[in-house]
Amino acid sequence: MEEKLVVIGQGYVGLPLAMRAVEAGFDVVGIDVDQWRVKRLNACESYVEDITDDRLAAALRSGRYLAGSDYADAEGFGVCVITVPTPLAEGAPDLRHIASSGRSIAPLLRPGATVILESTTYPGTTEEYLLPLLEEGSGLRAPEDFFLGYSPERIDPGNSEWRLENTPKVVSGIDEASLSKVAAFYGQLVNQVVPVSSLQVAELCKLLENTFRHVNIALVNELSIFAEQLGIDAWEAIDAASTKPFGYLRFTPGPGVGGHCLPIDPSYLSWKVKRSLGHNFRFVELANDINDHMPEHVVHRVTLALNQRRKPVNGSRVVVLGLAYKKNAGDCRESPAIEVAKGLHKLGADVRAADPHVEHFLLPPGVEIIEVSRRELAEADAVVILTDHDCFDYELIERVSPFIFDTRNRCRGPNVELL
Repeated sequence: MEEKLVVIGQGYVGLPLAMRAVEAGFDVVGIDVDQWRVKRLNACESYVEDITDDRLAAALRSGRYLAGSDYADAEGFGVCVITVPTPLAEGAPDLRHIASSGRSIAPLLRPGATVILESTTYPGTTEEYLLPLLEEGSGLRAPEDFFLGYSPERIDPGNSEWRLENTPKVVSGIDEASLSKVAAFYGQLVNQVVPVSSLQVAELCKLLENTFRHVNIALVNELSIFAEQLGIDAWEAIDAASTKPFGYLRFTPGPGVGGHCLPIDPSYLSWKVKRSLGHNFRFVELANDINDHMPEHVVHRVTLALNQRRKPVNGSRVVVLGLAYKKNAGDCRESPAIEVAKGLHKLGADVRAADPHVEHFLLPPGVEIIEVSRRELAEADAVVILTDHDCFDYELIERVSPFIFDTRNRCRGPNVELL
C-alpha cells in the first residue's frame, strides 16, 4: 500500500478503523493525545471491546501500525481521518478537538493528500470550520491542492453482526474529485460505499440517523410512564405492535439514553436550526427533556417500590446490574445507569454495582463494585436491572432476589416490577 494513513483519535471509532486499515494493507499511524491510551495500545491492551488484544497485537507485529501522540509520525501521509469527540458545552457544539486536530495536521498536509472528517457534527462544519484551518496551516487550497471529505461514523459498540466492514459507509467530498478519492479509500475497507452529493448532506445524514432513534426512544419512554399509571403493560403492547410487518419499527423503554451519540448529536441539529433559521427543533427538544429525566424517573420508581415494601430508600441495600449505556459493551459515556446509581446513593441507599464490561475506575464514588452472587442478590432490598448484559444469569437473579426493578424487560415474575 503506497499511502500512509493517519487516524486521529484512537477511541471507539478510530481504533476499529485503524485495525481494519492495517488488515487491508495500509501503513497506519494512530494518534491520540491521551497518553494512557497510547501506553495501553503499545502494550497490546485494547480498551475498545470490539478490538481484541490479539487483533491489536497482530497489527503491532505487522509493523504497519504505530500508536503515539506525536504528529511528526504523520509526516508524509496520503490520507488522514479525524475521529475525535464532539461534545456539547452549555448546549452548544464544542469543536475544540476538531480544531486541535486540524491545526496539528495542517503543517504536514501535502499536495494530493486527502483529509476526511468522521466526527459527528452539524452541517457545514467540514467546509466552514475545518477547511479554513487546514488551508491556513498548510498554505494549500482545496479542492485545487488537496482533497477533503466527510464520512459519518456508524460504529455500534458491542454489535457483532454489523461491523465496520459490512456496514454501508456514506461518503462525500468537497467536489467530485474529492468524492472519488474518499470513496476509493473506504472502498478498500468496507463492502459498500454510499456516495452523496455534498458534505452537508453527509453531515445531516448522521444527525438524522441519531435523531430518529432519539425521538422514538423518547416516545416509548413516555409511553411506559403513562402506561404504568394507567395499569397497562407497555412491554406487552410493544411486543404486540412489533408483530406488524410494515409501518412499525420496534423501540423499547429504558432508563435513558447514553453514549456519545443520542444524548449529544440531536442537540447539534437543534443548535444549527436555531442558529441558522431562528426556529426551535421541537421534536429534538422534547425528546431531550423526556430522555434526560428518565434516570430521575427510575430512581423515583425504585423509591416508591421500596416504600410499598415498608423500606425507606435511605439505608436500603440496592444492587445495580449494568452501568454501561448499552448491553454487552463497556462504554459508560453519558450512561443513564450511572445517573441512577448516583441518584440512589444521594438518597442514602447502600448502592452496589456489577458490570464486568466497565472499567471500575470510571464508576462514581460511593458505589461499591461487586460480582453477582447468590448472597449479594438475596441480601439486597432491591435489584435494579439497568443494562441487560447477556453475561448476567437472569434465571438466578429472578429466583433469588427478593425484589427486582427491571428497566429492560429481562425478568418476569411476582417479585419483578417493570419500568
